Amino acid sequence: MAASEKTLTNKCTTNEGWTVVLPRRSRQRRKATKSGVLEEKQEPWTPTDSQTDPSKEATLVQKMERCINRIEGSEFYHTFRDQIQTSVVDYFNRVLGSEIKMQMVIYGIGSIKLYEPPRLQLSLAILMRRDLSWIGNIEVFDPILSATESRVLEALGCSVMSINEHGRREALKPTMFFMPHCEAELYNNLLQANWKLNLLKNMVLFGNSFETYEQHVSLCKNSPILNSMGHILAAQGFTNEFRIQTVSDDYYNAFHDSSWHFFSPLLETELPIINS
Repeated sequence: MAASEKTLTNKCTTNEGWTVVLPRRSRQRRKATKSGVLEEKQEPWTPTDSQTDPSKEATLVQKMERCINRIEGSEFYHTFRDQIQTSVVDYFNRVLGSEIKMQMVIYGIGSIKLYEPPRLQLSLAILMRRDLSWIGNIEVFDPILSATESRVLEALGCSVMSINEHGRREALKPTMFFMPHCEAELYNNLLQANWKLNLLKNMVLFGNSFETYEQHVSLCKNSPILNSMGHILAAQGFTNEFRIQTVSDDYYNAFHDSSWHFFSPLLETELPIINS
């Protein structure tokens, strides 16, 4: 499902515009590769449509450029950037440590051809790379991306992954995971793959508010959605969360209830074994 079409389901509903998807169980042993992606979850991926249309590419590039310019001049973006450079700058510096650059991984961006929220989300990521010298390369993945969208992403300076990682990239170096309005299962997969002190400290996550997930669960204690949120809930004890302001209704659909998350467990005992 595209990142822009989320609705919370499974008997416990809200108006937040999210989907909570139950995880697929697997008892396979997982082994990390040199790239930091858990081995049995790697699946080669290519767009289902192999043909590209130069005229459609050009049209989509123009749409993206208009979207980038629109956000760049907005009060929303100025407020967003100011938060990074003031309220949370120390947290970013802590993750960077002695490194100069922090790579960005974008999961679940959705269709930038069909929907405006994914275009706005991608535009925000591109502007961050332009304006913040410490953000490095951007890698993007969503299984619904078309060949045309992939070409446009590359034209905008992004790399499109050829592997479906299912959100299981290990943060072997400072990494920003940019995941606005993804499914809970994807956040959970990411945390599970990085459930070690030395990996969590390398992560910054921009996505759905974990505090809001916790509030949902407190209202639906017997809901099966708990199966897909074990690591999200367990991480609350060592997560510093900072909500962003959408400022304008123009950006509500793309960014509502989004937060920065920084993880700082001090002891291994803060990382319980979770069967999810």
